[in-house]
Amino acid sequence: MKLKNLVTSALLAGVMSVAALHAHAADTIKVGILHSLSGTMAISETTLKDAMLMLIDEQNKKGGLLGKQLEAVVVDPASDWPLFAEKARELIEKDKVAAVFGCWTSSSRKSVLPVFEELNSLLFYPVQYEGEESSRNIFYTGAAPNQQAIPAVDYLMNTEGVKRFVLEGTDYVYPRTTNKILEAYLLAKGIPKEDILINYTPFGFADWQTEVAKIKEFGSAGKKTAVVSTINGDANVPFYKELGNKGIKATDIPVIAFSVGEEELAGLDTKPLVGHLAAWNYFQSVDAPVNAEFIKQWHAFTKNDKRVTNDPMEAAYIGFNAWVKAVEAAGTTDTDAVLDTIIGTSVPNLSGGYATVMPNHHITKPVLIGEIQADGQFEIVQQTPAVVGDEWSDYLPDSKDLISDWRKPMNCGNFNVATGKCGGKGS
Repeated sequence: MKLKNLVTSALLAGVMSVAALHAHAADTIKVGILHSLSGTMAISETTLKDAMLMLIDEQNKKGGLLGKQLEAVVVDPASDWPLFAEKARELIEKDKVAAVFGCWTSSSRKSVLPVFEELNSLLFYPVQYEGEESSRNIFYTGAAPNQQAIPAVDYLMNTEGVKRFVLEGTDYVYPRTTNKILEAYLLAKGIPKEDILINYTPFGFADWQTEVAKIKEFGSAGKKTAVVSTINGDANVPFYKELGNKGIKATDIPVIAFSVGEEELAGLDTKPLVGHLAAWNYFQSVDAPVNAEFIKQWHAFTKNDKRVTNDPMEAAYIGFNAWVKAVEAAGTTDTDAVLDTIIGTSVPNLSGGYATVMPNHHITKPVLIGEIQADGQFEIVQQTPAVVGDEWSDYLPDSKDLISDWRKPMNCGNFNVATGKCGGKGS
């Protein structure tokens, strides 16, 4: 009898222990972080992982969400686009995360998109992209082309007097589609086709001598020339170094970049790059109390006063806070309930204004043009009012009649206003 009682007690203790573990797990809300911590994109994405950990830590200090603490689940897809899809599925099915914050390149985003749609989970994507996509399960908190690329080209034409354009990009989805839009836009603005040079190089490209020499030659035709750069990842380091080696100054051929911010400049000698440009929706140099507080929190969290902030961090900040607010309004992390509450949600941005989640799952953003300074920061030379992100380009024939509205009853990512029908182009 004693032995039987002992066995029974041990079994009961084991059952209670398992139950306690399940109860503990239920006390947290898991949040997925899907950013490359190795490979060619680690130079950019590691900072976003750290930013998300800070935001989750700050939310937990406020009491968490729905009475529970948030638990970060970090994975490393290692700059491998198919691996992003595997890791996304793992986060959703195995780790049971409530939402995922991640991806940088459009190749990684397109890799995971069908996973989020199949499993009905949420991805908050914090980086500028090429548009031409709208998914019920993705929120695009980075810039669409009309919130970055087109205003950047307008600045070059109207302020810098540029007449000749080099569209220089990394060879993947975002640069190719963005440059397709920009080429159509420039042609519509009267720029002759012979005054547009388009070139692509692989991820991690390092041998820039020949390519930069071509840029220099193209800029010697007597017309003011500029480079519009969609170079991504660590290829930016040797590209800017070669600009300096060739003596190409901003006064000669200005470069305006869409994927170079404070983080990328931190590894460069920026003195030869002074005056070159970047177009973003946020710079660390923004003069606003909310930004000063964000930078202070960042330095405290990282225990490093030299760590810089950048635009995708602000997009992550906006997306995370919009998700938190929508979950609080819904009273649950259930995907369908959050989708019902998040459209129209407004949260502070880091420029002293507000960002609103629109029916097309994009957000409102001001457009900032910044000049590189010797200290690796940007002097803001132009800022627009808030612009609504346009998911389908007005300058591409197949897209100009499409809109996206994920509210009921439309609930459509590609509604054709000419035919009055939803569909005809995939998300």
